Amino acid sequence: MHASATRSQTFGALNARRSRLVRRTLRGLGVYGGLAFFLVIMLFPFYFMLITSFKPDVEIYDISQFPLIVKAPTFGQYQHLFEKTHFLLWLKNSAVVATASTIISLTLGTLAAYALARLKFRGRQSLGLSVYITYLVPTSLLFLPLASVIRQIGLFDNPVALMITYPTFLVPFCTWLLMGYFKAIPRELEECAMVDGCTRFHAFRAIVLPIMLPGLVSAGLFAFTLSWNEFLYALTLTQSYEVKTLPVGIVSQLVLGDVYFWGSLMAAAVLGSAPIAILYAFFLEYYVKGMTAGAVKG
Repeated sequence: MHASATRSQTFGALNARRSRLVRRTLRGLGVYGGLAFFLVIMLFPFYFMLITSFKPDVEIYDISQFPLIVKAPTFGQYQHLFEKTHFLLWLKNSAVVATASTIISLTLGTLAAYALARLKFRGRQSLGLSVYITYLVPTSLLFLPLASVIRQIGLFDNPVALMITYPTFLVPFCTWLLMGYFKAIPRELEECAMVDGCTRFHAFRAIVLPIMLPGLVSAGLFAFTLSWNEFLYALTLTQSYEVKTLPVGIVSQLVLGDVYFWGSLMAAAVLGSAPIAILYAFFLEYYVKGMTAGAVKG
């Protein structure tokens, strides 16, 4: 009887261990299978864009070919992009405009967020809410009055026009995001520095700014990405090819009526998305920290 009870206990323990192992395996398959599914869904457009950029035109328009492979890879689409369009000039214009807009927006947004999060004055809460509501206003409602103002001040068809219009939608979001990050930093750090003789600005520059680096990086990445991809303002405020940015330039020369140069369009999309991908690859950790802090504390 004792041996039978011992065997029963042993079999019960083995069955319990086996069931736990099965549950753990099924849970792992569910988690990693779901992640793999969403990874494929997210990466498929980039894969399709990449392989299309290496296909000759004959292969792109041949519907009998399997679309997910390249049978005769070629650099002809990239050659057409560099030789028949002003791609490098548009790339430089986008980099200059996006960098300037990001610096302006980040500077103004940081100062505004600090004032709304740290200083006490009448109407502070209402002003902070209005800043966020301003960000929600669609740009399609603003580009016509902004275009009129730009023409009146003589900046039409000038990159400076984009540098001063992009902050109209970048500053509100940067302010809202950085307000949450400022609230996560203890006030005592600044107060101790001011007791030791620092001015408020010196305490802000020497104490607060180094701490909130992840927030600055996340806001800067967001602002740069929006400026880099913006199309409507760039289409409205620029006309000559010398000042066009990448999204507008690509559409103007690679989409002619109902003719689409798909291979060169995909090549331009691959090269145009590379700078953003590189930035996020280097600063992803800061971006996640900054977005999390701003979302929780804001």
